[in-house]
Amino acid sequence: MGGATIEKVAQKAGASKGIVHHYFKTKQELFEHAMRHSNALLRDEVVRLMRLARTPDQRLWAIIEGNFSTAFFTPGICRAWLALCAEIPREPQLARIQRVVHARMHSNLMTALSALVPADEGETVALGITTLIDGLWLRLGLHPGQLTAPEALMQMVDYLDHRIPHIKWNEHLSRAHAASQQLR
Repeated sequence: MGGATIEKVAQKAGASKGIVHHYFKTKQELFEHAMRHSNALLRDEVVRLMRLARTPDQRLWAIIEGNFSTAFFTPGICRAWLALCAEIPREPQLARIQRVVHARMHSNLMTALSALVPADEGETVALGITTLIDGLWLRLGLHPGQLTAPEALMQMVDYLDHRIPHIKWNEHLSRAHAASQQLR
């Protein structure tokens, strides 16, 4: 984001520099808006999937599946996410937004996990899930074309099979795959 300017953003968006400046006085305001907007879209997808969930394992899968929706898990979005994350140490507003996002994710995961793993394992499993999600987003952002959403979900299933083996996670993966095929 260091090389980004309001002028470059306006040009890429097909808008005038004046219009962009009308809505965003600084580059930091624009980044903050982009981060809020992208996180709201992702949140809405997770919430949509969670509303369909009827069991704790379905709820957990909804959180995971939402984070790998093909609408969001793309090289361009992952690169933008990486760039915004790089700004967090220097931008308190971005850091605050990220704390809220992580707190929401943690709360959702812990609610689902409370019925799936012993209480003393919940934090560890939640950390493993968030770390793997972030790592897969990082990988796609750094290596476009080397990872797909279905492959990312298979990685999640591999982790879940080891941490929560009493659930048939491949069935969740199969349903997600069938649903994505229906959308095509």
